[in-house]
Amino acid sequence: MRRQVPGGGPLPREGPAAAGAAWSSPQWRDAAVSWLDARLAACGIERTGEVEQPHLRPWATVLRAPTTAGVVWLKAAGPGTAFEVALYALLAKVVPERVLTPIATAPARGWIVLPDGGSTLGERVGDAGMHAALTTALVAYGQLQRDLFGHVDEILARGVADMRPAMMLQRFDEALDATATRLGDPEDRATHARVAALRPTVASWCERLEASLVPPSLDHNDLHPWNILGDGAGAVRFYDWGDSVVAHPFAAMLVPLRFVARDGDLDDPGLRRARDAYLQVFTGIAPEEDLVETLEIACRVAKVARVLTWERALQAAHHAGDEIAQTWAAAPLETLASLLDASHLGGG
Repeated sequence: MRRQVPGGGPLPREGPAAAGAAWSSPQWRDAAVSWLDARLAACGIERTGEVEQPHLRPWATVLRAPTTAGVVWLKAAGPGTAFEVALYALLAKVVPERVLTPIATAPARGWIVLPDGGSTLGERVGDAGMHAALTTALVAYGQLQRDLFGHVDEILARGVADMRPAMMLQRFDEALDATATRLGDPEDRATHARVAALRPTVASWCERLEASLVPPSLDHNDLHPWNILGDGAGAVRFYDWGDSVVAHPFAAMLVPLRFVARDGDLDDPGLRRARDAYLQVFTGIAPEEDLVETLEIACRVAKVARVLTWERALQAAHHAGDEIAQTWAAAPLETLASLLDASHLGGG
């Protein structure tokens, strides 16, 4: 299970200097392995080798275990992302063909056991085939969002953050307040002031999104090729829901369309094909001529949610006593500053 830095390439393997003290202790590992073995046995599965801990982050850790049913993964989430366990249960019920079906869960602990999902698009598909593979995946994701329209209250009840249009001006203020505590130099303060001056513009974006005929749904909020399982040609499934929020559905396109438009060319035919294929899922809900404009506004507003996702990650690192790399510490302000970019996909 691979994780991506929000808004960028794959997370460097070294991560923080010292992550998740509790999860790195022998006592925690022994307890987790004992629980894993018991839950596997209850399903008629036996572990066949040693348990590895390939990922340890301030917000989550992952154990990998070989079993008679193939490799399984135990993910332990921190308080900020523990909602993912309960969310998986809902997704497995409503859109089972689009997610991995949990083998076992312990919601109170924030633990979930998942089967191995095979390779991701990022691992299997090269640059030449990425546009087509992502286009196929985005159509599947749009259908998932439509299938979840009637389940938004259930998703929110599971602890997923509320980033619906009516909440986003308040979230913008929260992002300004959070980033104001780490303004290191005059340039940072000037950038922060320029973003703060955008408040009337952000308010107008939120009002336009709130008036959209497309209802809120689940925004994965980190939908990059390493969080999409499959090769782009057959079945497509999505995982790593720990950054997800409830938002205007088109906000989910900020991250994947950035991958399609890596050169920043918004007129790229591949970008337009991917965008239009995704939007085709929503025809009949709103006039087609409104969908592109709504998507662009939703992607701009989605940058605010990304700021708060970064802030949550930094808070987890702080509470764990981890050393925070400078690139991580700078990410919230850089992401906030991306609201100044002329492009709805541009910026950090």
